Amino acid sequence: MPEMAVSPVLAAWEACDKTDTLFVLICTVICWTIVPTVGIAYSGYTWKRNALHAAMPAILTIATCSIQWFIIGYTLAYGEGGWFFGSLKHFFHKNVLSEPVGTIPAILFSEFQLVFEATVCAIAVGGFCERGRLLPVIPFIFLWATFIYCPLAHMVWGGGLLGENLGVLDFAGGTPVHVCSGATATAISIYLSYPLFRSRKSDVRTPTHIRIHRPGNSFFQLLSLIIIWGSWLAFDAGTTLALNFQSVMALCVTNLCAASGALTWNLITFYETGKWSIDSTFMGAISGLVMITPSAGFIDMPTACFFGVFGAVLCRQALRIKFTKFAHHWRWVDNGDTFATHCIGGVAATIMTGLFAQKEVAAYGGVEVAGGVIFDGNIRQLWVQMVEAVVGFTWAFCGSYIIIALIDCVPGLEVLAVDKHISQGLDMNEVEEFLGNLEYPDEVDYAPTARGTISLE
Repeated sequence: MPEMAVSPVLAAWEACDKTDTLFVLICTVICWTIVPTVGIAYSGYTWKRNALHAAMPAILTIATCSIQWFIIGYTLAYGEGGWFFGSLKHFFHKNVLSEPVGTIPAILFSEFQLVFEATVCAIAVGGFCERGRLLPVIPFIFLWATFIYCPLAHMVWGGGLLGENLGVLDFAGGTPVHVCSGATATAISIYLSYPLFRSRKSDVRTPTHIRIHRPGNSFFQLLSLIIIWGSWLAFDAGTTLALNFQSVMALCVTNLCAASGALTWNLITFYETGKWSIDSTFMGAISGLVMITPSAGFIDMPTACFFGVFGAVLCRQALRIKFTKFAHHWRWVDNGDTFATHCIGGVAATIMTGLFAQKEVAAYGGVEVAGGVIFDGNIRQLWVQMVEAVVGFTWAFCGSYIIIALIDCVPGLEVLAVDKHISQGLDMNEVEEFLGNLEYPDEVDYAPTARGTISLE
């Protein structure tokens, strides 16, 4: 019998490196757990009665982002195109099969990058926790992924303005991941404090439910710490898309940075309160993971340890903002601490990559870069990184605010949840009087058991 002709798909598959493919496949599966775990972490922040409500946006993110990425997300982010958007060449994943991207199949590359989008989105929609409704989250995720995340990913990694033209160094997402998610959550929070359209006109949707309370479930924070810390090692290591020494280094510096951040935050809390705290360990580790993400493929071990210490101190100080009377007066709500950790930490990490990146370390993965200011004397890299951070924050914040405002215009998609504690039976004058009479300290020092969130029954 004549031999069967080998299909082009299988021929392309044979050209892929099986070791690299297996490595990225395993990293993709491990990293997927980050997305629902972000929801578990948010449910640990909230009142126990609101735990499931806080976890649901992350679950909705998995389903919505998977569909969006299949239809149009991948081609907008990684299709050949201009400065801001990719082409529609791969619309509905057309021809995204086994053609190699590097040494792995295109379909696997797409799936790994989908995990990035879903992770960023899960962090970002934490702005809805305990104040926003779930139904509007679905259209928000789809529109946000299409018009906010995908353009940023294209600009940095897909051959767009920031990566191809300016030459930014962003290994695994200082701006597309952390600055983007932090700016988005901040935009959501501000809109929920000052709604413009249908939520504002409603008699039962008044943004008055702002209360300081303790984490509802410390075990959820411990569980989230274990899963996210471990999975982020695969997140950074897998970004090399190949099993080489750079991927090994990326894993090691990620772990060290998270460890130094966790210990630093915890020791400061112990010094101030005399108590050890799971919450402080969790926040310190997250700040370390934020700091290392854009530079994991470009820095050595001592620098990573310094990044963790610096990130913990910086993010911890930024977290104090929401405990001030000034923040309360302006209805500042940072439910998941995304502004303090992901936004402030992401901006700092992006800029510090321009300072400390080393071309010798990048060469471990066969990547040629000019390096940063301190080790390689490349002063230009510093201002390039600053431009990236400014563009990323502006794009994510302004775009997210516009999207949530437009959704709030649609009947039935009011974004603000009903405030059952105060709003029913009160007119707006009474609400404002209530807010003015609230007792709030001039400044609350951060303690392991103090969190600034809100309460809905």
